[in-house]
Amino acid sequence: MKTKYRNPMYLWTTKNALYRLLFSAFWLLLLTLLFLLNSCDDFVRVDLPGSQLTAAAVYEDPITADAAMTDVYAKLRDGGLLNGGATGLSFLMGTYADELDFYGNSQNGAVAFYQNSLLASNSDVKNLWDASYNQIYGANAVIEGVTNSTSLSAATRAQLKGEALFVRALVHFYLSTTFGAVPYITSTDYEYNRHVSRMPVASLHAAVQDDLEASILLLPEDYVSSDRTRPNRYAAHALLARVALYAGLWNEASDEASAVLNHTALYSTVTDLDAVFLKESPSTVWQFSSSAIGGNTLEAGTFNFVVGPPPLAALTSDFMTSFEANDLRKTHWTNSVSDGTTTWYHPYKYKANGDSGSAVEFTVVLRMGELYLIRAEARVRAGDLIGGKEDLNIVRHLAGLNDTTAMSASALLDSILAERRVELFCEFGHRFFDLKRFNQVQPVLSAVKSGWNATDVLFPIPDSELNLNPNLAPQNAGY
Repeated sequence: MKTKYRNPMYLWTTKNALYRLLFSAFWLLLLTLLFLLNSCDDFVRVDLPGSQLTAAAVYEDPITADAAMTDVYAKLRDGGLLNGGATGLSFLMGTYADELDFYGNSQNGAVAFYQNSLLASNSDVKNLWDASYNQIYGANAVIEGVTNSTSLSAATRAQLKGEALFVRALVHFYLSTTFGAVPYITSTDYEYNRHVSRMPVASLHAAVQDDLEASILLLPEDYVSSDRTRPNRYAAHALLARVALYAGLWNEASDEASAVLNHTALYSTVTDLDAVFLKESPSTVWQFSSSAIGGNTLEAGTFNFVVGPPPLAALTSDFMTSFEANDLRKTHWTNSVSDGTTTWYHPYKYKANGDSGSAVEFTVVLRMGELYLIRAEARVRAGDLIGGKEDLNIVRHLAGLNDTTAMSASALLDSILAERRVELFCEFGHRFFDLKRFNQVQPVLSAVKSGWNATDVLFPIPDSELNLNPNLAPQNAGY
């Protein structure tokens, strides 16, 4: 009997009361998603729900509460800073830095990024800002909803709150890397949010760390979904390792990376480079699912092309010459296209473009390759040259390369920066952010990009936001 009562189809066909409950839950979910989709464009003007009772009721049922969190992930995947299309950081920062040459239409918004001609009125910059704060709003709505829930189990509340804290930290962190000082929003309160001020980057990193440490205590060790599309405790450790590295907290960065790398029951390196970005890869810590059952990644559609000239962008010749001889990443993660006269190269980490019947690849956000390089850098900067060199060589060996010949701390850091370039290219702006961290933006980009200015290290705060909320002033330098 216990097995029968757990069968959803049995309950659906025999229990009219539960049928009505599920039907009501469906409409509550639909109303909530419509609210989220139709909210205003920026965080200071998000409309309040038409019915507070309806909004609260969503978080009294585990199905609708889980769906609200899933919707936040869908928005992360499809729009804003982390989307894999031509409006996300993987593409835009590739053109902004020295990874991609732009070949697209002159009316494409990426032109301003490629030519370093961003303005505070740029609509693409505003869209990144708006989408990010709407995603944060969605995460805050989940946090508040599950915290106030009287019906959800303790385990469900912990899981959803932990995930929402993780997302809130993630988006704020990326906002700080692109815009610098930004508001850290922890509430859905309209009146409060419309008057917020920008938080210094150091303070913001501390707030991100607080959220991630809280999420670690709430999230389980195991994944709630076998495809690793819902973050577990180790995903929070992985992101915290990156944040600590950016904040200059070397021991913390090393320890957080180790928390993941040492958990060999869940994670292992992949020797076949063509398998690193498959959706079943054991080196993946967290990834976005595809938007359709047979769909794959937005990245494949953005970067891959089969005839020249490129319709959108191609890898720069300078990048292609940065690979060492015999580096397997050059042959497995890039692909060439020729028209008989000219040869172009494009990123080929994601190979499945479009519907393949069943998904082959998901967008990998956090993976072991980065964590080894985080720990390598953190160890070297903390004085552990032997440990740092060992981690660096793990990544090199997987790429078919011999041990690094670097011996001194400065030489090892140069080698790590070079390794990050060919390991993490066209993944969420790593290259540009690494140049910033290593104080190499000006010497590197001024040599390869026309009109590069030192102030281009940050995007402008959208002028429409400054007009709405004077507390966001002053504008970033150079705009």
